[in-house]
Amino acid sequence: MTAPMYADEKAPRTPADVAELSSDESNAADIFNALVTEDHQHEIKLRTMSWQKAAWLLAGEQVCLAIMAQTWSLSVLGWVPGIITMVLSGILFWITSTTMHRFIMKHPQIRDICDFGYYAFGNSRIAYIFAGFMLLANNILLIGFHILTGAKILDTLSDHSLCTVSFSAICMVMGIIISAPRTLHHVSFMSMFSSACMAIAILLFLIYAGIENAPGAGYNGNYPTDGPVHTYAFPLPGTTWVNCLNAVLNITFLWVPQILFPSFIAEMEHPEEFNKSLAVLVGISTILFIVPPAIGFRYLGQYSTAPAFGSLATAAYKKSSFGFVIVPTLFIGAIYANVTAKFIYSHLMGASKHAHSNTVIGWGVWGLVMAFIWVLGFIFAEVIPSMGDFLSLLGAAFDSFFGFIFFAVAYWQLYKRKLFDGPGRTVMTVIHLFVLACGLFLLGPGLYAAVEAIIADYSGSVSPAFSCASLGI
Repeated sequence: MTAPMYADEKAPRTPADVAELSSDESNAADIFNALVTEDHQHEIKLRTMSWQKAAWLLAGEQVCLAIMAQTWSLSVLGWVPGIITMVLSGILFWITSTTMHRFIMKHPQIRDICDFGYYAFGNSRIAYIFAGFMLLANNILLIGFHILTGAKILDTLSDHSLCTVSFSAICMVMGIIISAPRTLHHVSFMSMFSSACMAIAILLFLIYAGIENAPGAGYNGNYPTDGPVHTYAFPLPGTTWVNCLNAVLNITFLWVPQILFPSFIAEMEHPEEFNKSLAVLVGISTILFIVPPAIGFRYLGQYSTAPAFGSLATAAYKKSSFGFVIVPTLFIGAIYANVTAKFIYSHLMGASKHAHSNTVIGWGVWGLVMAFIWVLGFIFAEVIPSMGDFLSLLGAAFDSFFGFIFFAVAYWQLYKRKLFDGPGRTVMTVIHLFVLACGLFLLGPGLYAAVEAIIADYSGSVSPAFSCASLGI
């Protein structure tokens, strides 16, 4: 089957452009082969990733600074609710990701989460536009967060030798340069280095937390203002419902990266092997998302901060461990920028020769789009006073859809005529109903808690826009 992806070479991209390819879903393998063959005729080839490189890309996107915020989540929730939330989030992540992969195998023409929403909601143009808005908002805000994190790291390492805005600008320029490759195949190589650096940062933190006599400080004061270090099974007396829910959102945010998965699958040479990449990611995530935070909570207790590096008492320990995080910070920003730029670029260039060739116009537009994305992220990083609260807002407003609701709806589309055929299918149906309920809970009470936290921060003293004030930990 060699039908072109676009009826009109100059037409802008729309999710219905390749609708004819899904007319016979039993032919998914043939359709994927046709898409790969068509792609490999271009000068710039996108569908080239093996499952091993996809696994590295997934790990590079997941092994991030947010891991070091989980110790704080445990300090808010306590051992029992905290570990249960982590394990349950991991199980639901595995199930929903598997559902997503099966749905894409039924609709090989899906190229990103927007296409996924289009088909999951019954070829709905409204769903496509809505998903497109959320993709852009989520990714650009996350790019801004990574710029801000980069500035925080440079502030810490240099003892605030420059204005923080200058450090943010440096991170923005570095991000634009790193994001230059147009294929995720090349970005996957960066991910190996990124993951290794984050692993070193985590290992150093655990060593330092273990050898220090006591943590340096927590949100309730310097040690021992808040008493001896101790851990607890359940939230401490006085912990508010908003704090608990924000701690839960912090955990779910880490476990919900599926917004990028359809884009990754669309650049695999054999998309049917994505389940192997996913298995590798689940293994890595289960270890890194639970073990280091648990060890950190053991040594930091109620003095845990987010990120946990801030609780270390020795300045040299903070710098030597936190410094390694600059690499994954920029590389993960580059992954989000790549997916975001491709979405915009594909709409601008359609199926013209510039979309898949090394032309001056093609690279010029790509560079302008990439620069625009990072500059916009830079503006958000400087204007928003508390990116941590806005991450909770992203987790509630966007991850409720991209991590739960979308995949519950996709499951219904896959099995709507046999939802209760046999015990196994019935169990999976009940699980996906629970997934839907989780998504709606995050969208309702979760969003309320995130907004309440933002209001509380705005009611206090906040840094002015484009402030030079130090962000160092």
